[in-house]
Amino acid sequence: QVQVVESGGGLVQAGGSLRLSCSASGTIVSIDAMEWYRMAPEKQRELVARVASDGSTMYTDSVKGRFTISRGDGGNTASLQMASLEPEDTALYYCCVHAKRYYGGRASDYWGQGTQVTVSS
Repeated sequence: QVQVVESGGGLVQAGGSLRLSCSASGTIVSIDAMEWYRMAPEKQRELVARVASDGSTMYTDSVKGRFTISRGDGGNTASLQMASLEPEDTALYYCCVHAKRYYGGRASDYWGQGTQVTVSS
């Protein structure tokens, strides 16, 4: 099994910063990518940022220049540094890990329970 745990959410005023952390553990051979998604009330789940095993990153347009995703040295952790937060960033943030559990196997998606980010105006 693979366990994914997020932390770092909270309540912050507009313009403030938060840092989210994601940690994957269990039977893992390799991690192809780690992603942060968010889901706001009455909205669809949205891919916020992604970091691949080669270190390449991608961001949704609304967070470019404000959010930074990074992988930890061990490769099983990822962080999302969020700055200049806006009320529109309020959502439940999820970490998704694309991991292989066996050599030669296919990567599967493993999700955490989510961490709430609330930005007050």
